[in-house]
Amino acid sequence: MTELQHRPTALLVMEERRRDDVYPETVLKEIETLVDLREPLTRERLAEDPAALEGVEILLSGWGAPVLDSVLLGHARDLRAVLVAAGSVRPLTTPEFWARELPIVSAAAANAVPVAEFTLAQVLLGLKQVHRISREIRERRAYPPDPRVAGAYRSRVGLLGLGEIGALVASHLRGFDVEVLASDPVVDAATAAGLGVRLVDLDELFGTCAVVSLHAPLLPETEGLVNGELVARMGIGATLINTARGAVVDEPSVIPVLRGRPDLTAILDVTWPEPPEPDSPLYTLPNVVLTPHLAGALGAERARMGELVAQELRRFVLGQPLRHAVAPDRAHLRA
Repeated sequence: MTELQHRPTALLVMEERRRDDVYPETVLKEIETLVDLREPLTRERLAEDPAALEGVEILLSGWGAPVLDSVLLGHARDLRAVLVAAGSVRPLTTPEFWARELPIVSAAAANAVPVAEFTLAQVLLGLKQVHRISREIRERRAYPPDPRVAGAYRSRVGLLGLGEIGALVASHLRGFDVEVLASDPVVDAATAAGLGVRLVDLDELFGTCAVVSLHAPLLPETEGLVNGELVARMGIGATLINTARGAVVDEPSVIPVLRGRPDLTAILDVTWPEPPEPDSPLYTLPNVVLTPHLAGALGAERARMGELVAQELRRFVLGQPLRHAVAPDRAHLRA
């Protein structure tokens, strides 16, 4: 390793309950070879004592990151970089932060790994219509004589969104004999083709794919985008997967479609509100599978994000280009 001429001062600020998962001892030891690391704080503790940022050159964070507003930034005059072991930087960035033109790193690439793995598993199960056939067996107490399923042979899989996670799912699907379609207004045809994906409109995506998986960020233009009309276009036995944001689905218009189409299956790892209200039909509809953010990084998987931050920290203190810095004009497109 190149000898460091200067050891920057760093501070870790995030929620305490997930801190040891994201920054386990092995990751902290690596970080401490690169910087002088102060005692960690929570967002609440920092709000009580914003002067704790004085002299801090590198801010490390994760879930429960502080909002970098004018008050905190006023005490962070020496701040040179922010590294976040989480997917989105939207919750902590403000116009005042972007005006400082500081580099900010997101661990979205690391968080994308378990989400893409979960999605791939559900896509393959959906192509075999595992959930639907299992429901029918329980209801009829008999096995179907010759189940008719799409399977992973020349079937169509649709992706709504080709961001970090959607692109990784597309990459995984290249190992299977399926055709992958996608809808994403900010991705051009050449980029999609490089991922082995063909861009189509929403009507074709929902109308022709045996499985549609949602990976769009929650923006004003995507809120409620997946409505009952689109879901009603889905073919017999199709599966809808949502690991993105619950509000991307217009649940009030989708629920009646799911109620009237027992052949469809909805795998909802996210909902809106979250969790659903106690009287929500989502709890009782037999063709809805609810999971509580199981797709995202859990337990030991979270250390992958801390490892990414440690690697980026090494590049930063050695003056090397960062690989996971978020461009200001792209930050709003992250989930």
